[in-house]
Amino acid sequence: MDQSQLKYAKTHEWVALEGESVTIGITDFAVHQLTDLVYLALPKVGKAIVAASPFGEVESVKAASDLYSPVSGEITAVNAALADNLDWLSTDPFGKGWIIKVHVGPNVDLSHLMDAAAYKAFCDSEAH
Repeated sequence: MDQSQLKYAKTHEWVALEGESVTIGITDFAVHQLTDLVYLALPKVGKAIVAASPFGEVESVKAASDLYSPVSGEITAVNAALADNLDWLSTDPFGKGWIIKVHVGPNVDLSHLMDAAAYKAFCDSEAH
């Protein structure tokens, strides 16, 4: 997946727009901040989600963190294999590490999300 074409939330989720749906995952920055992931709680297919609301949770040996949806819509797919392969979040967060797919409709507005350059600057500011 071309990371430069993704959109990013301040809560470190990435969004890939594909027609009327999006794929959502968490960034490598978030994974490295959490370190040593031990658990992932995934939502069910068919669940309606609302932008800025939690849809799941990821836990590491040092903290638990909610996963927030950058968009509103209905979950159409969940990467169920990810719960047993948490290393994918570290090794391939923008590929095999995708978390959910959401139907958002034809007029989804992603203008509230950052592009790759803005997200990099955001992460750089958080790292200091």
